[in-house]
Amino acid sequence: MSTPTAKDMQRLIAGELSLRSRIAYTALLLLTLGAAGAIGSLWLTEPSLPLRTHLAFAVLVGINLSWVSYATWVLTRRRVLLAGHRIIAGRMAVTFSAVFVAGAAIVGIWGPGGSAAFAAAGFGLVMLAVAIALLIHARKNFARLLERRRVLEVQLQEASR
Repeated sequence: MSTPTAKDMQRLIAGELSLRSRIAYTALLLLTLGAAGAIGSLWLTEPSLPLRTHLAFAVLVGINLSWVSYATWVLTRRRVLLAGHRIIAGRMAVTFSAVFVAGAAIVGIWGPGGSAAFAAAGFGLVMLAVAIALLIHARKNFARLLERRRVLEVQLQEASR
């Protein structure tokens, strides 16, 4: 592995703190907050819905509020997150995609959804595969950054002798 230079490290830090990233996380925050509000208000104004619909609304509001919390956490951090936030997002995406697939499959098997529910589960499997691929990529990137940090620490120790 090549030794990272100071310029390489500055480029990594600048990429983590970029305006583009902040805009993307702000958009995630606003969209998921809006979705949670819309789903929550619909849920509260329709008390006569079946139990499975109440459960689905509760899960959807919970998922959206989880993304709101995540985006808020990323935006309020004052230091570089060393790509750990991408691992957290990947885990969340895998979990929520798996919940979607399971829910759609359950509706397809035991509910009135039939073929539409199975089609939704199929789409959910695609989302799950993408989420898994992104999580794997995030873990590899995180490991690469940790290795760079280890190399720099060794260089600093050697230089201080």
